Amino acid sequence: MSDEQGLATVFACLALAALIAVTLLIAQVGAVVVARHRAQAAADSAALTAAGALVDGVDVACAEADQVARRMGARIRVCEAVEWDATVAVERNVPIGLYGDRIVRASARAGPVEE
Repeated sequence: MSDEQGLATVFACLALAALIAVTLLIAQVGAVVVARHRAQAAADSAALTAAGALVDGVDVACAEADQVARRMGARIRVCEAVEWDATVAVERNVPIGLYGDRIVRASARAGPVEE
């Protein structure tokens, strides 16, 4: 028997463990990217809702934007209105397995088109 017997098996196990670790890392990064896109979609929808409801006042517009954001799994951090422009900032939790939860944020502005 030579001293190298079984070395290929050990190397294969280590390579497989490294491949699994890299795959899990890529999956976690993908989950954060998807959550960021969902947060941006919630911010966009909430801003459009707030801009459409500004006729009824800022408080009503922000309340409607909050409902839309909550339905999309986000929570509003900031809801402001300047003239007919509504600005909304939202945040969303992202569970990252062993690393705990992280927060992704997004913001959007909606209002009339300037000519």
